[in-house]
Amino acid sequence: MSARIKLALIALCLAVAMMTMAVATHAALFGDIIKVGGIAVVVDKFGPQINDFVNKLTANKDLGTEEATAVVPILSIGGGSYIGAVQVIGAKENVEKCKAVVQIEGNAIFGKNIRVKALVPVGSKTTSNIKRIFGVGVSAMIDIRI
Repeated sequence: MSARIKLALIALCLAVAMMTMAVATHAALFGDIIKVGGIAVVVDKFGPQINDFVNKLTANKDLGTEEATAVVPILSIGGGSYIGAVQVIGAKENVEKCKAVVQIEGNAIFGKNIRVKALVPVGSKTTSNIKRIFGVGVSAMIDIRI
């Protein structure tokens, strides 16, 4: 085999390998986009039914007229993507203002390493205009398989 043919075969193999890696990377990214969009659809479409189920599970059926619960998405603070859902509870007017919960993570050292995940109820489904909603707490974490 001539040197030119060998060089052409090596170049072809490298090109195929690079294209395969690019397709795999895009497929993984596409899968993540589908998961994020899937969580948004599930929470928007089935939030009230999920909320009713959680209320039955936790015996929150007699909240009265002043209190309320709702299922909202969890947003990651870095990318603004939907990463899950939670049930929030509080005064009805405050729960109605709560559109999502932002997850914030931090590390601290107090003799040992401590990792904290704070779940903060907010009035927007985006991380660009975060306004905390006071008087609302997280009462349940909801895992959604996508």
